[in-house]
Amino acid sequence: MSTSRSSVVVAAPVRATSARVQSPASLSIPSIGVRGLTVVPYVGSPDDVPGTRIADSGAAATPRGPRGGAAFGSVGNAIITAHRTSAGGPLRDLPSLRTGAHILISSGGMVFDYVVVSTLVVSFRSAASLALQSAAVPGHPGQRATRAMVTLSTCATPEDHARGNFWADALGNPEHRIDKVGVLVAVRDQ
Repeated sequence: MSTSRSSVVVAAPVRATSARVQSPASLSIPSIGVRGLTVVPYVGSPDDVPGTRIADSGAAATPRGPRGGAAFGSVGNAIITAHRTSAGGPLRDLPSLRTGAHILISSGGMVFDYVVVSTLVVSFRSAASLALQSAAVPGHPGQRATRAMVTLSTCATPEDHARGNFWADALGNPEHRIDKVGVLVAVRDQ
């Protein structure tokens, strides 16, 4: 796991409403040219069959529920997964996203502004490694969340293949994922 951190001013999290949890959202990452990527919520866990079907359509998926993530703006880890090398590659440039970059999520009439604070590299072959991605505090399983965070996750297929690692799970996911973790710094009306 590699990480980098920076200081940011953290906005107070908001209380999630059922409308915010259930409605599709829109993801923009100006520094890498992502604009208005549809984010579809579903009950599940990162990179499961329902989430993969959503990603295969070219949208991003955000799992919710006991094995998923928090709602946008809520205390905990909101997880978003999308393809990098297929289905239009909406997160093709995610690995180049730098610390301090803004991640904007529009949902439920609000815009949630997160700032990237770290990078995680996780392995599908290790439950302990995957727990880093899904933890309430990304990178710190078992730690209690005290702020709103987001984890953007995509495949490390080009990096794995460059190292001669062609392993894939039953859904075609490569061994490694590249995750960018952000903290909520501002919330405003849309």
